Amino acid sequence: MVWKFCGKAALALAVCTVLAGNFIAAFAQTRPEAPPFDASKITMQPPAPEGVAVRAGRMFDPRTGTNLANQVILIQGDRITDVGPADRVKIPAGARVIDLSNATVLPGLIDRHVHLMQNQEPNDARALIVGQHYALADLYAGFTTVQDMNSPFTYATVELRDAINKGLIVGPRMQVTGPGLTPRGATYYAAPSEPGQFGVVPGMPVWQNSQDINSPWLARAAVREHSHYGTDWIKIYETEDYEGSGYPEPSGAGAFMPDGKMITVPSISLEENQAIVDEAHRRGLKVACHAYGGEGLRECLQAGVDLPIHVIVGVTGAPGLDDETIRLFKVPLADGTMRPVNQTIWDLAGPLYLADMKVSGGKTSRFALTELSFKRLVAAGVVQTFGSGAYLQGHGVQAYQFAIYVKWGLSPAQALRMATSDATVGINYDLGKQIGFVEKGRYADLVAVSGNPLEDITEMERVKFVMKGGAVIRNDLK
Repeated sequence: MVWKFCGKAALALAVCTVLAGNFIAAFAQTRPEAPPFDASKITMQPPAPEGVAVRAGRMFDPRTGTNLANQVILIQGDRITDVGPADRVKIPAGARVIDLSNATVLPGLIDRHVHLMQNQEPNDARALIVGQHYALADLYAGFTTVQDMNSPFTYATVELRDAINKGLIVGPRMQVTGPGLTPRGATYYAAPSEPGQFGVVPGMPVWQNSQDINSPWLARAAVREHSHYGTDWIKIYETEDYEGSGYPEPSGAGAFMPDGKMITVPSISLEENQAIVDEAHRRGLKVACHAYGGEGLRECLQAGVDLPIHVIVGVTGAPGLDDETIRLFKVPLADGTMRPVNQTIWDLAGPLYLADMKVSGGKTSRFALTELSFKRLVAAGVVQTFGSGAYLQGHGVQAYQFAIYVKWGLSPAQALRMATSDATVGINYDLGKQIGFVEKGRYADLVAVSGNPLEDITEMERVKFVMKGGAVIRNDLK
C-alpha cells in the first residue's frame, strides 16, 4: 500500500510540476517583444512656418487627472504657444490644422529607463546605428523622451543624443549615463590566465567594468571621466547578484538563494558612494543607483543619490520594503527636493522571471517583489517614474506596463502620470519644465490614441499619433 501511495504522490507532484512549468512559461510569454522595427513607417512632417493647430476631442491633463473636452493646441516651431477650449483659442489664418477631434491627446510619454546599446558591437559607428534604430522604435510608440540607463560597451549614446538635439538625425529627447559604474556582476567572472586589471584583461573589455572605483578617489576620477565625455547622469550598480562561492552558478541564474532570500551584497562602500554623488553634483550631473535592497540601497540613499532604481526589498532585506527604507526615502536631497523612484517591469519579466523562479525553487522573483514594493511606495506617497528597462525587442512595446500599474491598484490617471508629469520629477537640467504637460511654453510633444485611456488603459498600447517638437512623426488618425 505504501508504494501505491508513493506512486500517487509522485504522479501528483509530476502533474503539479508540469502545471507550474506551464504557468511560468505562460507568464514569461505575457511580456511583449517587438518585431524588428521598420523605420520606413516614420513619415516626418515638419511644423509649418505659419504654425500648427491641433484639434483635440479629449486632452489628458495630468494636473487634474481628467480629460478636457474640445481643446485647441497652437504650435509655433517646436513650442506650444497656446492651449485651451475651442471657443477661446482661435486658430490663426494659414495655420496647418491637424484634426484629432475623435481622439484622446496626451503629453509625449517619458521612459526613464532604457538600454539603447545593450550588446557589444564591432565599433561605435555600428553601436550608434543600432541605438538609433531602437530609439526610433520608442519614439514611434509615443515615447518622445527616454533616459538611457547604461550602454555598457560604449559612450556612443552621447553622440546619439547630440545628433538628435542638433537635428542631424531623428529620435526622442535623451538623457544618458554612458557606461554604468559597476564593479559587480550577475555572477562571478572567469579568471584570466594572466593577471590584469578587472574589466580590461582579455575576454572582458567592458567599459562599465573597467572604470576602477575601488576607493573614493578613484570613484571621483570615474565621475570626472564621464563628465569629460558628456554624460548627463552617472549610474552606479550598488548590489551584486551572487554571494560567496559564486552562488548562483555562473549562468546568469538570478539574484536569489535557494530559500528565496534575495542576494543584495553591496558592491561599493558608503564612502565611495558619497564621493561619486559629491563629484557628480559639483559637475552638474545627477546620480542613479541600481539597488535591489539591503546595505547597497541604504548606502546609496544615505549618500544622496538622486534616483534609486528597482528597490524591491528593504534596507533590512524585507520583501516589499520596510519602515526604515521609507524613512530614508523621505529624507530630502541636498537641494531640498524629494527623490523619485524608478522601478522597471519589462526587463524583470520573461527570461529573468524564469531564472528567478528556477534558482529560488519557485518561491519568488524580482517581478513579484516589484509588485510588493510598488504598492508600498504608492501608499507612502513616493513619486514613481515610468521605467521599462527595455533593451533589444523591448523597445516600442513598453506601454504594456500601464495595464500592470492599474492591476496593481493605480487609477488610469495615476498610471498615465507616471509617464508624463511624474516622469519629469528629478530629470536633469531644466528639461522637466519643458515636457510632461500640454501647456503653453512647453515642447510640442504629443501623442494620441483612438479611444479613452481613462476608461481603457490598454489604449496606450495602440498609439496612433506622435508629434515631437511640432514635427509629426506618425499619424494613423488621418
